[in-house]
Amino acid sequence: MSGNFGMEALIPIVNKVQDAFTQVGMNSVIDLPQIAVVGGQSAGKSSVLENCVGKDFLPRGSGIVTRRPLILQLNYNEKGEWGEFLHAKGKKFTDFDEIRREIEAETDRMTGSNKGISDIPINLRIFSPHVLNLTLIDLPGITKVPIGDQPPDIEFQIRGMIMAFISKPSCLILAVTPANSDLANSDALKLAKEVDPEGIRTIGVLTKLDLMDDGTDARDILDNKILPLRRGYIGIVNRSQKDIDGNKDIKAAQAAERKYFLSHPSYRHLADRAGTGFLQKTLNQQLTNHIREVLPSLRGKLEQQLMAMEGEVKEFRLQGHGGKEDKAARPRVMMQMVNKVNHDFEEMIEGAGSVDTKSLSGGAKINTIFHFRFPGYLNEGRLDEQELRKEIGYAIRNIHGVRSGLFTPDAAFEMTVKRQIQTLAPPSMKCIQQVSTELHEVIMKCIDKLKNYPNLQKEIDNLVSSYLRECEQECRNQINQLVEVELAYINTNHDDFIGFTSQTKSESVKDVQTTNNATDTQQQTREAATKLIKKGWLSTSNVGLTKGLSREYWFVLYTDALAWFKDESERDQKYYLNIDGLKMKSVDDEEEGGLFGSRKHKIQLFHPNTRYLFREYTQLTLFARDEDEMEDWRASFLRAGIYTHRAEERASDLEDENERPKFERLFEDPQLERQVEVIRTYVNSYMTIVRKTFKDIVPKHIMCLMVNRMKLFIEAELMPALYTAGNPAELMEESQEEVQRREELIGMYDACKDALKTISEVTAKTSSTPLPAPITRSHSPSPSPNLGADRIPKSESNQSLSQRPSAARPPPDLPMRPGGGGAGRAAPSPAASASRPAPAPPGGNRRPAPPSRPARPN
Repeated sequence: MSGNFGMEALIPIVNKVQDAFTQVGMNSVIDLPQIAVVGGQSAGKSSVLENCVGKDFLPRGSGIVTRRPLILQLNYNEKGEWGEFLHAKGKKFTDFDEIRREIEAETDRMTGSNKGISDIPINLRIFSPHVLNLTLIDLPGITKVPIGDQPPDIEFQIRGMIMAFISKPSCLILAVTPANSDLANSDALKLAKEVDPEGIRTIGVLTKLDLMDDGTDARDILDNKILPLRRGYIGIVNRSQKDIDGNKDIKAAQAAERKYFLSHPSYRHLADRAGTGFLQKTLNQQLTNHIREVLPSLRGKLEQQLMAMEGEVKEFRLQGHGGKEDKAARPRVMMQMVNKVNHDFEEMIEGAGSVDTKSLSGGAKINTIFHFRFPGYLNEGRLDEQELRKEIGYAIRNIHGVRSGLFTPDAAFEMTVKRQIQTLAPPSMKCIQQVSTELHEVIMKCIDKLKNYPNLQKEIDNLVSSYLRECEQECRNQINQLVEVELAYINTNHDDFIGFTSQTKSESVKDVQTTNNATDTQQQTREAATKLIKKGWLSTSNVGLTKGLSREYWFVLYTDALAWFKDESERDQKYYLNIDGLKMKSVDDEEEGGLFGSRKHKIQLFHPNTRYLFREYTQLTLFARDEDEMEDWRASFLRAGIYTHRAEERASDLEDENERPKFERLFEDPQLERQVEVIRTYVNSYMTIVRKTFKDIVPKHIMCLMVNRMKLFIEAELMPALYTAGNPAELMEESQEEVQRREELIGMYDACKDALKTISEVTAKTSSTPLPAPITRSHSPSPSPNLGADRIPKSESNQSLSQRPSAARPPPDLPMRPGGGGAGRAAPSPAASASRPAPAPPGGNRRPAPPSRPARPN
């Protein structure tokens, strides 16, 4: 180990947090410190990772082999060597060949076998006595040309995936580049420079040093003279393909690597700062130092995440999940949830608690049904004056038979009234149905919070819905009985009924009224006639617009007129329409045929005799934003006396080619006309009384038999019904998804808590290596010729300068390659390399004199 024990203890905790967040799909919530391995295809990334582990475990082959990010967590462990996958919990992989097969299988499971890629990571944790605590992310190799079934934009997909990892400030970048290619063309360094222009987070790794052309070496790169990085470069010698095919042991390969650096004349002075062992120590040290740097921001993010999860985790633990008291606590938890349902239902009906500002619901919706829609529904079945007089005329003629009647028959009045009373039952049933639907929606909203317990949620839904149907049926029976009661006795002695005596008295009083009283009555009648019914936005498609287009106006409906304005200020009036004699009907989209303004929720106002409605239009088509709004307007038009048009007028009711209604012949008899008018007046008076009764008594029945009974059932009877229906322990069984989510959430909570605890225990005594001084030159592939020895960053292994003989050369005249013959060359030629003088022997421990070193510029 590196000796930085306090910080190294934090790496496994960070790994645990990483696993927890990845498991629940929240790996991007907190940017945890990690090292991303970036490089082109066949750059040697896999060999670097296998050298760090000391085992062959990564897939190999041609083309893109790494097709999903591999989060590799190395954990120092003296007890043995094995691997664990996050997607295969509880299974230990002691055979590293099996680990390779599992990576391949898991990759194909997500991406298929067509060389596609995915940004969903594979988490692999390896425990071994031969590793240091590290977290590395192996990313797909950078490619240019798609192969097989890969999409044409595979290059941009891989680039986007890599950038998503390395652009995070908490991520160190391990840029892997083969030494036998031009460093200026390194894809890894190019991407690193885009997100880390100062080179603060980038560590360079040169692979395949042993495969360079004869007479060439990478000494200047490893000495950080070409494309310098603040954290420098580390040289690596990987196993050759022949070694891999021959199953050469990695430990033997590392020994050969060590021998190579010690024996090579260009790298002899770098032997202690190169190789896999030094890379492991450096990465461990750099990661621990990086964790230390991001510790304040990491602590803040972990605390925020902990606070966000604390309430839910506390609720889980209060419910006894995961402990011995789990089953014993279930009845208590079930009672708490039922009480919660009762509280939410009460609030939504009575209007307390959180208020919805988007739409009407619960008690407010029921109130709208009672006092706004239901009165309109009652008027919907009401006959207009012409149809009513026709029915009365037929009834009188049929009652008189072959005789001509001298007196108005009472039976005609009763028959007409009873037919009108029967038309009140369907609107009442419609009101009951709408309230029942709204109550069920309220119940579903209340039990939606129980989705974690599907058995309990389903049982409550069944019990409450069944009881609601019983209440609804009883309410329907009561309304049907109310209709029968009204039909059983026609009370013509009602105080509000205009009978013969009342009519005579009214006429005598009318004859002796003074002019002032008549004027007051007219004024009151006028005020009543112009009573406001509804205001709101509606769109119309035929007010001075091209067919198919629409415009929105502010409409105001009175009892005798319909006006529309430009906006709700009601200053710019567009039109004022008298609604006397108007009819309405619903309009289908196909019938309207609008190209741009076609809507589903439309009604049309018109005159039955097809005369002009306003200006040159014979009809007015209106549509609202949604069905509920249109339903409210339809009910308002009914209240204003605009009834639904009945288009089923039969041809048998028409006379000759002039299509003059036959019943108009009834009024050729003056006596019959007077009788029809008297009965019509009585019917209208009596039905006004009945409608007032229904408007009052139907909502009362619904409140008593449905709403209030539902409240009492949920409050007092639901809990005993649940105990009767099944075992509370079975009802409180959670869904498998919820169990998994809860375990993951608690695991993430505990991981964050452990991380915060470990962070708090990290003291200033933990050792750390300071970040090297900034490189004054940028990441330019054209190095400056006057780079001095003082520009070479101090090694992070605290190695003495005596082990660098090249540092004694005169800085001002230093060429890019010693003995190369040219100061500005970026890459050596074989001839120049051959003419380079041999380095000083390792025994020379002379330290360069301080006066000979130029001062570092500020």
